[in-house]
Amino acid sequence: MLFLGVDGGQTATVALIADETGCVLGSGEAGPCNHVQGAGGREKFIAAVRESLEEACRQAGVAPEFAAACLGFSGGPDDKEALVREILSVEKLLVTDDATIALTGASALTGAVGRQPGIVTIAGTGSISCGRNAAGRRARAGGWGYVFGDEGSGFDLVRQALRAALRFEEGWGPQTALRVMLLTQTGARTANELMHRFYTTDFPRSRIAALAPCINDAAAQGDVLAIELLHAAAGQLAMITAAVRGQLFTAREPVRVSWMGGVFRSERVRERFHTLVELEDGCTAGPAAQRPAVGALMEAFELAGLAVEPTNVPSPMP
Repeated sequence: MLFLGVDGGQTATVALIADETGCVLGSGEAGPCNHVQGAGGREKFIAAVRESLEEACRQAGVAPEFAAACLGFSGGPDDKEALVREILSVEKLLVTDDATIALTGASALTGAVGRQPGIVTIAGTGSISCGRNAAGRRARAGGWGYVFGDEGSGFDLVRQALRAALRFEEGWGPQTALRVMLLTQTGARTANELMHRFYTTDFPRSRIAALAPCINDAAAQGDVLAIELLHAAAGQLAMITAAVRGQLFTAREPVRVSWMGGVFRSERVRERFHTLVELEDGCTAGPAAQRPAVGALMEAFELAGLAVEPTNVPSPMP
């Protein structure tokens, strides 16, 4: 029997195939597939899922026929399940959101199988925190998207950095190294020109968010504004984490909090988030145990009634 787990996000789509013992046989990666609506969205979604699946099948040397599959998508599952059923040959299928599979993977404990209690806070292109308690009840905070939320995300950090560069350029904000760094990375002549580029289809949110390391570089050079942006991001991520904790767990109840996503590659963000989270009695914080694609695979095993732990997981994960 074969099992499939897919993490479909704003940056990439990752597929893992495993057998009934939990051994991962193949993995594949393709482009993002977070939106179906809009021009070309359906085609991009189908292409990303198929390409990641075909590569995983090629590595595993198997046909794409599965006893159970779980696919978790950024933006939710409502407009995607019908398309997935067109692509897959599968007996049991769960199409869910990316937060569910991220939580399952992040909270995985060595030697334990099935869903474990805990909280995961994700800060990549977007941001969200979600959790599950011992009774299986779930809660979330954030994840409102780039217009209304995503505080502490890579996109939000770059947006704030460009705002600072624009203010400096127009003479009503302090000097900051962020302006030169953003212009160097993008080839734009001015912050105003870069702002207009960000409004075009040439700069999707994932491409804008990928500029976030500039802020960390500026902070390393002592740029006060960049340091403030990173500390603020960590604080916002800690706040949504605390909101989830308050919904699911009692005061001082032991809670494992995991972090995940490219923003946490910043040592400043990571250390400040760690410190703020552990100020609450009972909270311990650390990196996610497994990536979301592994969480999707675990959900597929559970869907089939199997109590197995994934092994032979690619490291580093694609």
